[in-house]
Amino acid sequence: MARRWQVIFFASAGLFLTLALAVSWGGVFPPERDLYEWITGAVSPGVVAIFRWINLLGNKWILVPAILLLLAALPRILRRRWWLWLAVMLGAPMLEALAKEMVGRPRPEAPSMGFPSGHVTAAAAFFVMAGYLGEKSLGSRAARTIVWILAALFIVLVAIARIVLRTHWPLDALGGAALGLACAAAAAWWNERNS
Repeated sequence: MARRWQVIFFASAGLFLTLALAVSWGGVFPPERDLYEWITGAVSPGVVAIFRWINLLGNKWILVPAILLLLAALPRILRRRWWLWLAVMLGAPMLEALAKEMVGRPRPEAPSMGFPSGHVTAAAAFFVMAGYLGEKSLGSRAARTIVWILAALFIVLVAIARIVLRTHWPLDALGGAALGLACAAAAAWWNERNS
């Protein structure tokens, strides 16, 4: 199991670094701009309103307390490393803020920095950890599969929400997903190696 999380960590960290270099040197690529315009042009005001609610699934001020609630519901053996899971939820936004300063890529419709998306980073970190912890605590293979499907779905929905709400380019969202996954995978890898 540790090997799996090691591979996921290096793959997602590598993807994040590749994207960071690409967007810091290349700015917004034409296909990315086309995808952004297609998504933002295809949604109605009602769909935008729905995505405003979905966007909350990536709010770090909601997800940090949520990890504490999740930990309270888990078996004791998974709670003993509560500090590791909390560190991911606090560390991922710090890395995201640092990356924004280093990359310096503006958002589509705001002067602030956009790469990587903080909401998607937080969502990926939280939902991957929730999937990992769910996998450890659930006995049924079907239940574990459902947890992972829901985790992936929520991350994708938050990524789409950030584009629909015109706050991020598509590669900002993908970079956030890669960074959040790398943070959660590093914690899962460490946990597996030290269990």
